[in-house]
Formats: sequence, C-alpha cells, structure tokens
Amino acid sequence: MSAAGGAAQGVDGHVSGFACLVGRPNTGKSTLTNALVGEKVAITSSRPQTTRHTVRGIVHRPGSQLVLVDTPGLHRPRTLLGQRLNDQVLAALAEVDVIGVCLPADERTGPGDRWIVDQVAQVRRTPAVALVTKTDRVASKEDVARRLLDVVALGEAAGRPFADVVPVSAVAGEQVDVVADVLAGHLPPGPPLYPAGELTDEPEAVMVAELVREAALEGVRDELPHSLAVVVEEMAPRLDAAGQPRADGMLDVHAWLYVERESQKGIVIGRGGSRLKEVGTTARAGIEALLGVRVHLDLRVKVAKDWQRDPKQLAKLGF
Repeated sequence: MSAAGGAAQGVDGHVSGFACLVGRPNTGKSTLTNALVGEKVAITSSRPQTTRHTVRGIVHRPGSQLVLVDTPGLHRPRTLLGQRLNDQVLAALAEVDVIGVCLPADERTGPGDRWIVDQVAQVRRTPAVALVTKTDRVASKEDVARRLLDVVALGEAAGRPFADVVPVSAVAGEQVDVVADVLAGHLPPGPPLYPAGELTDEPEAVMVAELVREAALEGVRDELPHSLAVVVEEMAPRLDAAGQPRADGMLDVHAWLYVERESQKGIVIGRGGSRLKEVGTTARAGIEALLGVRVHLDLRVKVAKDWQRDPKQLAKLGF
C-alpha cells in the first residue's frame, strides 16, 4: 500500500525538504523520528504530551535529505499551554513539503484520530502520508492489514485520501527505510539543506533540558507530565584548581525543574531526595552521550504556580 509520491528530481537527482509528523499524543512520533535519523534527537516517554518543542531531525540518504519536524501531539486543548502547542503543529503543517500522520496499529480509530485527519485535510497543497505505527504490538499480519484498510477509509471520509499508507515499527526497525523513501518521494528537487553528518539543529541546552524532563517523567503519576518544565540555567566548563577549564572538557550543567504545586515538588524530589537523584543519574548518562564529555549535573526543583495558564510564566519557560 505504499508507493513513493514521485516528486520531480533535480539535475543531479537530489531532493531535499521538510516533513512534519503529526498525530495524537503518544502515537510514536518521537520514536519514529529517532529511528529515521539513526540517533536520539527527540525525547520519548510512555506519557502523553511528552514533546513540547518542534525538533528537527535530519535524515541523510543517497539522493535525498529529509528534515523531520517532530511536533507536540495534536489534542483538544484545555490550557493556554495546550493551545500554544497546537498552534505550533498547525504552523508547521503550513510550511512543510509532506505531512506524516501517525496512527497506531494497535488502537482503533477514535474521535481524536478523525479530528486530526480533518485538520490535515484542510492543508490542501501539502501531500499527507499515513504512517501506521507500532505494528510490533499487533498479533498478526491480517490484523495489520485490517488496520491499513481502516486508515485508508479514514482519509477518504475526510475528503482527502492519503497519498501513501505505510505500516512501520520504529521499535523493531521494520519498514523504517520504506518510510524514509516514501517521505523523500514527496520532496522537491534541491541540494542538501544541512551539512553531512549534522543530525539536528536543536540547541544543545534545549536538548539537555529535554533529556532531564524525559528522565523525570518516567514512573510518575499521570498528572505530572503536563505540569513539568525544565530550563537549563547554565552550561559551562568545569574549572581546575588554577581557574582554567579542565583538560577532560567536563561541563557543569545547572537546571531547574518547574512544577505547578508543592505536592508535585514532593513527587519529583522523592523521599530524602531519592527520586531526584535517580532522575539526575539517568539524565546525566543521556547528556554525556549527547555531548561526548563528562557532566556534573545539578538539578533543583521550584514551584511556579499554575504556569500552564499564565502567559508571563509560559514566556519565562520558553513557550
């Protein structure tokens, strides 16, 4: 059910452009982004609404360069933050060359899926590809086939059939190359937009903050993901006894974790600071892998009351 869209190619056969992955929260967008890029450029979590920022992951392939814009999950907003996250997604849809709509294979089509597909259908000039994710969670190929037919019907019901429908499992590594080929097939002719080897244009401080938030989200109550924000206050070389940067390049990273209530502060810190220590250990490993140097990570937790509904607080926290 998948076929490249057949965009025209340049003189040397090279195409380049942007693809936006959209879908309900927790439909595998970030996991698929990481699988396509081949490195971790977007945080993943079992918690909905993990992604807060659009992250550009760059997929380098012979004859094409695909720049993935991984967006927050589209959802019916209940707060000012939720509305701003939706606005990010809709703005991205208007600026890309192809839209990838992520629909999980292990779930039935629901009102949220129909709402999102209707939103995408309004962007008439941008081709939309259905990416049926998490096929590793489905018992049989027959069940996957039935889900693909449901997805085809979903696009037709919205008045704009999908250009392609591709089943994929980012976790199992199945059909990831096919997804890359199909998305690249809808790109316009052009030279590479980024240098070879560059995998994202996300600032390091933002990626560090996201790794801290990812670590903090695991194993906590359902209420916390929506209420947690992380800001890196400082990233600087650790100095030696002479006041010079250490020879091993070690960095001092100081970050604040913001929550909305005192009770949430207790959840993040844990008894005797045990939970925050676990978060620091997990996050530090990811940060060191990202930056390629040793890191001293200092985490502090602060209450910013009802920050999701406060325009001033949202601006302070980067939204």
